[in-house]
Amino acid sequence: MNPRNRNIIIGIIVVVIVAIAGFIGFGQKSQANKTVNKTVKIGIMTGTKEDDSIWQTVSKTAKDKYGITLKFTHFTDYTQPNTALKNGDIDLNAFQHYAFLKAWNKANNGNLVAIGDTVISPISVYSKQLKNISDIKEGRTIAVPNDASNESRALYVLKSAGLIKLDVSGQTLATVKDITSNPKNLVIKELDASQTARALDSVDAAVINNNYAVTAGLKKSDAIFTEPVNKDSQQWINIIVANKKDENNTVYKDVVKAYETEATKKTIAKAYPDKSTIPAWGLKLK
Repeated sequence: MNPRNRNIIIGIIVVVIVAIAGFIGFGQKSQANKTVNKTVKIGIMTGTKEDDSIWQTVSKTAKDKYGITLKFTHFTDYTQPNTALKNGDIDLNAFQHYAFLKAWNKANNGNLVAIGDTVISPISVYSKQLKNISDIKEGRTIAVPNDASNESRALYVLKSAGLIKLDVSGQTLATVKDITSNPKNLVIKELDASQTARALDSVDAAVINNNYAVTAGLKKSDAIFTEPVNKDSQQWINIIVANKKDENNTVYKDVVKAYETEATKKTIAKAYPDKSTIPAWGLKLK
């Protein structure tokens, strides 16, 4: 055989071998990517059995469909999860609404972002003494959460109940300084959100976040007034949150997809037949 032709043939064989080896390696790598066990740490509030059932459904979907294992870190109050996320102790958190995140970022020079919607839980006014919101008399005391966003939300609830008037729009955080009319001279007692349910023994009524109400054994039917869900409710939708640098992380986006499913909707409906918590993704607010 002509030496020149032989060299050409050898060259072709080498190229083919390299190509085949590369293809096999790529296939093995692709298969490895499919089977790799991806773990995502999510910070949530210490849960009720109802909330736990929702996350169990999400975890199953994440594992079965996306190969993602969810691990949960439980927190007992609202001051902890965002700090843990900012510090990198967890990958995501899911405990807050848009207004809380906005207020926290502003107060803490934070750079956290929402990457998906979860639920909305209309908050309610509870009382051990009264049967109806109209029973609240002159000079009575009402407890509200003291963090910026939840206090604002509570004041809007009292406004919706006809107890006070506010000099702010529906998308602006309100404080007690924004109360322009308080015809019954109500005393607004500001407490940590986790203490509002416990305060029912010492106040006439309290605006209590849904998770703390459930933990305290309060049912929606026990409420003397419940927050309406309308066009002003966007800021109260709960969210899955990441650090800004991770907002396009494909694994974290898959966690959101695992949450926003029909299976999750069914679990929420079963866990909260009173609709005290409802799915918020794709929710049309009027």
